[in-house]
Amino acid sequence: MENHFEMGLDELRQKLLTMASHAETAVNRAVQALVQRDHDLALRVKEEDRVIDQLEVEIDDFAIQLLTKAPLATNLRLVTVAMKISQDLERIGDEASKIAKRARDLSQEPPIKLNLDLARIAGLALDMLKTALDAFVNKDSAAARAIIPRDKEVDALNKQIHAVLVQHMEENPDTIGRCLHWMVASKSLERIADHATNVAEDVVYLCEAQDIRHTGVKSQGAPAPGT
Repeated sequence: MENHFEMGLDELRQKLLTMASHAETAVNRAVQALVQRDHDLALRVKEEDRVIDQLEVEIDDFAIQLLTKAPLATNLRLVTVAMKISQDLERIGDEASKIAKRARDLSQEPPIKLNLDLARIAGLALDMLKTALDAFVNKDSAAARAIIPRDKEVDALNKQIHAVLVQHMEENPDTIGRCLHWMVASKSLERIADHATNVAEDVVYLCEAQDIRHTGVKSQGAPAPGT
């Protein structure tokens, strides 16, 4: 029975990692479509979003089945955390779709003459997500805690981009609509980093049975309690 349950946990982890791969692909495609003004590539993000939505449903169904068989409290935490992570991955897919929509709209408009490094924000956010998922697989609470402060860097970059766009709109009122599209895209990337932070906090809960959301205590480790 226990070996069968462990196999189920392995399958759950694999489904989650597959979902994460599709979410990462969706974000990369959306940002590439935005930067390169590629309307067709932006349309392909919808395909990834449909896959992500379906995987969330599959993971929830599979996790509920496992919950009825979980022999230990740690197993319960693992399954519930996996369900929470799948929700964040689904929302990351939604943010990618938002960026793709802005990319489609902007591809039909003249470009604005600004160097907006959204690819850097995307890279930071996706690296946070990858590291958080690695921490989940490895049950590495310290690695998860180290991710959380990095969210401030993404927030700062998003604010910088917004400031540049606001100034450009003031000086070039005819670009307001296009600048607003870029603002929404930048905000979506900032939200993706927020979801990566959520995943990291969930990993801490998994490893330490400690909920650090809204506590202000993010970086200190705690001894993992017994089961």
